[in-house]
Amino acid sequence: MARPKPRISRESNIEFIDDKSGARMVHYGTRFREVVLPRGSRVIYPNAPLDPLGNPKAAIRYALNHPEGADPFFAQLKPGMKLTIAMDDISLPLPPMKSPDLRELILTELLKQCAEYGVDDIHIIIAVCLHRHMTGPEIRKTVGSKIYNEYYPDRLYNHDAEDLDNIVELGETDHGERVRLNRRAAESDLLVYVNINLVPMDGGHKSVTVGLCDYLSVSAHHNTHTMHRCHSYMDPRPDKSRLAKICNRMGEIVDKELNVFHIETALNNRMYGGQLAYLGRPETTWSEFDRAKFQGSCALLERLPESARRSFFEKIPSHYELTAIHAGATEPTHDKILDACFKQYAVPVKGQCDVLVSGIPFISPYNVNSILNPLLIQVMALGYLFNMYRGSPLIKKDGVMILFHPCHESFNRTHHPSYVEFYHRILSIGTNSYDIHQYEREFAENPDYIHMYRHGNAYHGVHPFYMWYWGDAGRAWVGKVIVVEPENLRVPKQLGWESAPDFNTAMDMARSFLGKPHPEVTMSHAPPIMIADVEA
Repeated sequence: MARPKPRISRESNIEFIDDKSGARMVHYGTRFREVVLPRGSRVIYPNAPLDPLGNPKAAIRYALNHPEGADPFFAQLKPGMKLTIAMDDISLPLPPMKSPDLRELILTELLKQCAEYGVDDIHIIIAVCLHRHMTGPEIRKTVGSKIYNEYYPDRLYNHDAEDLDNIVELGETDHGERVRLNRRAAESDLLVYVNINLVPMDGGHKSVTVGLCDYLSVSAHHNTHTMHRCHSYMDPRPDKSRLAKICNRMGEIVDKELNVFHIETALNNRMYGGQLAYLGRPETTWSEFDRAKFQGSCALLERLPESARRSFFEKIPSHYELTAIHAGATEPTHDKILDACFKQYAVPVKGQCDVLVSGIPFISPYNVNSILNPLLIQVMALGYLFNMYRGSPLIKKDGVMILFHPCHESFNRTHHPSYVEFYHRILSIGTNSYDIHQYEREFAENPDYIHMYRHGNAYHGVHPFYMWYWGDAGRAWVGKVIVVEPENLRVPKQLGWESAPDFNTAMDMARSFLGKPHPEVTMSHAPPIMIADVEA
């Protein structure tokens, strides 16, 4: 028997539930489930994927030969020069792309032109900043076997922010921010940066000044004072994001002292492909076959242990496609890519909500091939999902976030050793960033954490502090966070959140907190990524 379709009022990407058939899919952790939303709830869907460029290789060559505010790439090449190519690390895109990765295509064209012009002093540096170093197999998958075999490990390697002999200081801004970068990059005749803009926060001056710096530089903006003064991390205008404003100041020194050639790209949001493509569409467009696949997938996933579910999702690559590529000087290149990013992601929304409902996916920029530990659950909720807006926040001041995630108290001790101490020790002392900031330097200078960062695959010891600060703006704005059906009740409690055994109970808790019997409810139907252009 055919499933009756709910009566929906649909305008652009917005749906309003006007009857009792308000079941909508939530993707959280390594699970999917359906949630029946209250009548009158608003559901915001991402835009459909933009059409990709027809010939990515030709688009790459065109961008290199027709740059913004700079000479063409080939015109800057000469025999005997020192060339360094820096590139984004494994933290994006999410999930990782199916092969070939876009970075492989760009590097291939860059190296081809270098060979034609007699340039052979080339290093490729992965701009990890204080992220974990990528492993050999991860690097191979990103750049392809040909480049990997020729350059790794002597001329293709991770940036080391703790190799202080290979850090140089370029200058200091008029606000006292010290600009310190990788020596090889700073002493090159030409520094090329290969970037993927998964969200508008990426790219621009942030690429070089953050990706290739050390702790003293990154601490100038990755701190609680800065994060409290960002009205949205996804709105990179200097009057909206203090983070962007500081990076721009520091980047001006970089551009003054170095010859930097940026290559920036924008992707569509085709996260799911093949048999899973239906997951990127509204449920009201699903066929009966799609719904049968969904129900079968849910049943299968519920039978698997968590580690097997995570392994299953990690093996599914994204199907993102190139929609724009520009190259040249920092700011004009970045401006064009921002336009392309917002064209894909921006969804006009009228009015804020009292209650925001969303699932937290299994992956973040900080746990690729790893575990979404409790601190990363927090940063995805209050650092990313809350900040996916321009204009005004999607949720009203002192509103309620209702989140779905199993909240396992699990850590990958190879990737996140300092997170364990931060979660159990520091959060037991307090959750106010201004109070716990005093312990930051202790973690940053811990010799064991530094050793694991430099010689293993661990995030820098200070990184959990930055993840906590990243949630500051959301914590200051949101009145209450409720997690539905967490498997470990201690996790939300340690994060300063509350928990509910089911969605209906969570809604009752929200109504009681807000003092409203019929609060305005909005569900953010993500992933894929979207950014709400909110008109309050």
